Amino acid sequence: MALLYRADIRPTKFELIDSWLPGRSWYQGPAEPGVRRVAACRFDDPDGEVGVETLLVQAGDGPVLHVPLTYRGAPLPGGEPWLVGTTEHSVLGTRWVYDATGDPVYLQTLATAILTGGGEADEFVDVDGRQERRAPAMSLRGSGAPGAAVPVVGAIEQAADADPARIVTRTVELTVHRMLGSADGTGLVLTGVWDGGSPTILAEATLR
Repeated sequence: MALLYRADIRPTKFELIDSWLPGRSWYQGPAEPGVRRVAACRFDDPDGEVGVETLLVQAGDGPVLHVPLTYRGAPLPGGEPWLVGTTEHSVLGTRWVYDATGDPVYLQTLATAILTGGGEADEFVDVDGRQERRAPAMSLRGSGAPGAAVPVVGAIEQAADADPARIVTRTVELTVHRMLGSADGTGLVLTGVWDGGSPTILAEATLR
């Protein structure tokens, strides 16, 4: 499950994304994106330490962009190239926000979802100490088989800031699509559905 808080966050994740996007080699849009949220859901970190969010945004009338993020209570060692920024959370304090394609926790949860046919985490919002369930704004589904073996993803050996982003580790190669709508995966994939639309490929996995 993913536990969320009603909190004041400064700067917001969308303000961080607005500053970060223009520096991406794959981004095509205005210098001041002014992104809006299209849909989002969470993965579950089994250790309960890292927030893992699958976030879809749009700048103007441009394509829907896939911007997965992780939220950490301390810097990710070696994670500087993927740092989107830091934010102050009124409940959790300083949070380091990363492009999730460089975070091993995201890569492990992504590989697990794809290979085992998994999906998004159940979301609960903390309201005065009570946990109230909230329906995610999108659903995810991997094309793998329940109970399939999932290797430890391990350290990143190769990564490219591109569309798609391809991340290679010793055991698996993961592909994360940034501008959505044109991918046609033939292997093991993660699809997302939002606003009653058709399943759209967000990511792919290949065992090495």
